[in-house]
Amino acid sequence: MLFSPYSLGPLRLANRIVMPPMTRSRAAEGNVATAEMAEYYAQRASAGLIVSEGTQISPQGQGYAWTPGIHSPAQIEGWRMVTDAVHAAGGRIFAQLWHVGRVSHVALQPGNAAPVSSSALQAEGVKVFVDPTGAGPESGVGEMIQHSMPRALLEEEIPGIVAEYAQATRNALDAGFDGVELHGANGYLINQFIDSQANQRTDGYGGALGNRLRFLREVAAAVVEVAGGERVGVRLAPLTTLQGAVDDTPQATYLAAAHVLEQLGVGYLHIAEADWDDAPLMPVAFKEALRIIYSGTLIYAGKYTLARAEEALAKGWADLIGFGRPFIANPDLPQRLQAGATLNEPDRATYFGGGVEGFTDYPVLEAAEA
Repeated sequence: MLFSPYSLGPLRLANRIVMPPMTRSRAAEGNVATAEMAEYYAQRASAGLIVSEGTQISPQGQGYAWTPGIHSPAQIEGWRMVTDAVHAAGGRIFAQLWHVGRVSHVALQPGNAAPVSSSALQAEGVKVFVDPTGAGPESGVGEMIQHSMPRALLEEEIPGIVAEYAQATRNALDAGFDGVELHGANGYLINQFIDSQANQRTDGYGGALGNRLRFLREVAAAVVEVAGGERVGVRLAPLTTLQGAVDDTPQATYLAAAHVLEQLGVGYLHIAEADWDDAPLMPVAFKEALRIIYSGTLIYAGKYTLARAEEALAKGWADLIGFGRPFIANPDLPQRLQAGATLNEPDRATYFGGGVEGFTDYPVLEAAEA
C-alpha cells in the first residue's frame, strides 16, 4: 500500500500527520494553480501526506470563486508546478477530486445553468463564495450567497460525470500527483447521492441503500481502474450533517459505504469528524466497527488536539491524523508538535483569496525563535 502507516517508521505523531484539503481560493484566471500555490504546498511538505484543496473535475463541478480545476491543459501545467515543488521538498501529494453538485450558483456554472444534484432540492442557508464584481483572487473581496436551486441529473447523464472523474484522475497523474482523493463528504455531489434526505430519486440511483451507494461505487471503481487502488483515497463525513446532507441511518449507511470501498481495494478512507465548537465526538463503537469492515489505511481529521491524536493512534482507530487549520499558520506543523512548540494563530480574514499575506508568509519555528 502506497501510504501504509507501517512504512512511516515508529509510532510517532510527527510521522503520521496529514495536511487535509483546505480551500484557499487563490487560483489564477482559468482556475489555474499558481507559483504562490506551489510555494504554499512546498512549505508544508514535511506532512506525511498532503491532500490538495478541492479541485473541480469540470466547469460544472465548481461551487466557489477562484478554486482550481484539473480539467484543462493549463490547469494540468499549473498543478505540475505544484507537485514538482512538493516532491523537490521531499513531500507526497494527492489531488482531491471535487464536484460540488448543488452547492454552487448559476454565476459559477457554464452558461449560467442550474447546478446539478441527485435531486432537485435546495439546502436552505447553504452559501457559496462568488466574485460578483470580477475583482479576482488578488483582491480577496467576494460575497457569500445562497446556492442556486439545482436540477436533478438525468440517469443517462450520470455515466458522463463518472467518466469526468476518471479523466480528472488521468489528468492528476499527468500533473505529477502521487494519487487522488475523492471528495465524498461535506454535502457535495457524491454525498448528495449517499444521504437519504438529499436523495429522492426513484431510479437505480435512489431509494434503497444499495442504490444510493451506486454513484460512489461507480466513481470509485472508475478511478481505481485508472490509478490503482493504492493511489486512491475517499473522504467521507459519516456522522455529520454538513450543507444540508442528512442521512436517516448514518452509521449503517457509512459502514456499508466502507464495505463497498473495501471491495474495490481503495487505499485509504479519510474520515471527516465534526470540527465546530462543542461538536459531538464520533462514537468509539463506530470507529471500531469501521476498523473491522475496512482493512486499508484510516485517516481521521476534525479539530484534533495532540492528546486526541495520540490516543487515536495508540488505540488503533486511526493510522494517520489530519490537522487542518493549524497547517494554514504553521508550515512546519509536524516539527512544532514533536517539539511541543507554540503554534502560530491563523488569520481568518486571509483564508480565502488575496495574495501572499496569510498564505505563504507564516514563519517556521527557527525564524520565529530568531
